[in-house]
Amino acid sequence: MSETAALPHDPYEQACDQAIAMCDGNLRSTIKALIMANEYLETELQELQAAVSAGCAPAQLAKSSSDAA
Repeated sequence: MSETAALPHDPYEQACDQAIAMCDGNLRSTIKALIMANEYLETELQELQAAVSAGCAPAQLAKSSSDAA
């Protein structure tokens, strides 16, 4: 019995199957797409961290902080 059959409700298995299907079953393309998505998210995180360090905050967060004072 395969692991996929043993864990039909595992969200990671489903996500893997979906990612592979989106790349027409090409595993190399799937890995490349996931690496690219990860790099994008890392860049977004770095930009957000820099903005927070510079004192910028989302309007909703800034409003709730001023309300608490």
